[in-house]
Amino acid sequence: MKICVVGTGYVGLVAGTCLADMGNSVICVDNNVEKIAKLEQGIIPIYEPGLEELIKINVRENRLSFTSDLEYAVKNSMVCFVAVATPQDKDGSCDLNAVICVVKEIAKYMDEYKVIVNKSTVPVGTAEKLTDIIKEITQVPFDVVSNPEFLKQGAAVDDFLSPDRVIIGSDSEKATEIMKEIYSPYFKTANRMIFMDVKSAEMTKYVANAFLATKISFINEMANICDKVGADIEKVRVGITTDNRIGNKFLFPGIGFGGSCFPKDVSALISVAEKNECQSHILQAVKNVNMEQRQLFVDKILKYYDGDIKGKIFAIWGLSFKPKTNDMREAPSITVINKLLEHGAKVQVYDPQAMDVARQIFMDKVEYKTSAYSVLENSDALVLLTEWNEFRRPDFDKIKLNVKDLVFFDARNQFEREFMKDMNINYICI
Repeated sequence: MKICVVGTGYVGLVAGTCLADMGNSVICVDNNVEKIAKLEQGIIPIYEPGLEELIKINVRENRLSFTSDLEYAVKNSMVCFVAVATPQDKDGSCDLNAVICVVKEIAKYMDEYKVIVNKSTVPVGTAEKLTDIIKEITQVPFDVVSNPEFLKQGAAVDDFLSPDRVIIGSDSEKATEIMKEIYSPYFKTANRMIFMDVKSAEMTKYVANAFLATKISFINEMANICDKVGADIEKVRVGITTDNRIGNKFLFPGIGFGGSCFPKDVSALISVAEKNECQSHILQAVKNVNMEQRQLFVDKILKYYDGDIKGKIFAIWGLSFKPKTNDMREAPSITVINKLLEHGAKVQVYDPQAMDVARQIFMDKVEYKTSAYSVLENSDALVLLTEWNEFRRPDFDKIKLNVKDLVFFDARNQFEREFMKDMNINYICI
């Protein structure tokens, strides 16, 4: 199948590479000429386990190529995947400008039947809107399909190559058959392609992310209640997750969710509800609890120091919003570090992958270190914000040697409190 993928961000680059790996001829397109030049040189703009190797293999086998020439890509493809950013607008709604712009360009260059597949997260009714836009530009036949992505950052390649399900929203039998052909190699042992109408597919992505975000805010609110009444949230968590009706995914107390999906999609779904005169009490609470959780963690730090952290040096472990990615979009670390700086503290940071991204955000406001242990030097306290594997079994002797106040603020509840007590480390978690 001849395919083009417009947008070489996180979703587009993973999707294009994995589609090529299944034998398709894939052209990845981006209007950022510098980015395309780097991709052609094998320089990958994001960190995702397994992606760089897969790109090099498929480029070498001539199944994957990169260009900034959208006209060339469209005319040499039957299926055009749209995977551009849909950022949060000022009112919390989804900004569709990039999607609309790309689709208008595709319509100009279409010379025969095309399937336009939207992988960007968009509100219900977007496919309908795009269809109307294309019809105003061209008489060439086409279909618009919704194919939302459910990739987990840090496991995106595996998720794409071995999906638990693929959602295809199509109102056209012809387009449905083409999508079946594209995805059938991924489902040799089980049939987990789910077909539905376009609007339902558009809604499915928002509902899935909103529900997972709800689980995170719920367990964090329960953790805060446990903190007040003297219960242990870890024991409570084990007690509830053994119920198979509840399950154990996304029920770990911590500092809340971040990244490019959950915060944006919850806000967008609230906006959709408001525009359709529906109440969204639960979603609003999910959003509020998530933001409050960051402040509550900062409050724990302030309480330990009786409200005065001026001049204190905090060593930060982890900056990305989750492990196995360099993505810092909506990362809780940004809120926490800025709050510490506002109170006059000094901050030195380390993350296995997100240091370059952090420099763009904090510039010279913090000190950047090269390892998990060099960041501890001259520090008064250690703060764990992202649960990378290398922080799970640290050398506690080095911690005790370097951290002056022997205090460890853990936003991810990585350690047993009794164990830390035996280590003579003041351990403060969620």
